[in-house]
Amino acid sequence: MSSKSYEVRPNQSVELLKELHILTRDGKMNQDSRRKLKQVYHLFQFIEPLLKDLNETKGELTLVDHGAGKSYLGFILYDLFVKELRDNSHIYGIETREELVTKSEELAGRLGFKGMSFLNLSVAESITSDKLPPTVDIVTALHACDTATDDAIRFALEKHAKYIVVVPCCQAEVAGVLRRNKGKSLANALTEIWRHPLHTREFGSQITNVLRCLQLEAHGYQVNVTELVGWEHSMKNELIIATYKDLPRRRPAERLNEVMDTLGIAELRERFYAEEAGEV
Repeated sequence: MSSKSYEVRPNQSVELLKELHILTRDGKMNQDSRRKLKQVYHLFQFIEPLLKDLNETKGELTLVDHGAGKSYLGFILYDLFVKELRDNSHIYGIETREELVTKSEELAGRLGFKGMSFLNLSVAESITSDKLPPTVDIVTALHACDTATDDAIRFALEKHAKYIVVVPCCQAEVAGVLRRNKGKSLANALTEIWRHPLHTREFGSQITNVLRCLQLEAHGYQVNVTELVGWEHSMKNELIIATYKDLPRRRPAERLNEVMDTLGIAELRERFYAEEAGEV
């Protein structure tokens, strides 16, 4: 059977799919790997228009993928889009597990993907690392656990990224603060929303993403929230795409602070920060 019978894109490297264990060594695909490929392509459909816009408006582009893991996303984006540009466009994968960074470096070398780099850093460390450029065009973070998504957003803001694409995961910090402060605001009927531990966890996750969206809007971004249909293996399938439009900041900044004050989580203001008052 040809690779096309597996619905592999014509310009996709079959060797890469084998290395990522989406295809077996003899080029076959089982049901699980077919689903995995479908998921990767589904996400690519969201990101491809952003890459095209950057390429058309400024030429060379820079993408940083946080919590890269085995760098599935970075490799697929490079293989399907960046390698065809034949310029100095670059994809950086940020990952804390050194062995995964080493494996990704070796794979990029074998495939001749010269425009890929992998750094053994935490997301927080990457913000000040001199191994990354002072500005980047697009920042991605897929299932970067807990506060790593917020660090990725902070990184994107510091680097003046035009596009931010995140699929948040395992948000525990807000739930912890809600739980800790629950007894202080029992007079507020809203606390019924997170009175039970299960509701605290779920509501904390929901509010975390609401705060992230408001934060991005408070920095001039247009935000779209959608669902990654087809990611049945994960309950964390909320996709946040932010585009810098230099929009008015004051109203979302006020709303951001108001939500935190109302819910008794104002201590998180430093994490979900808006721009300085003079800039909103």
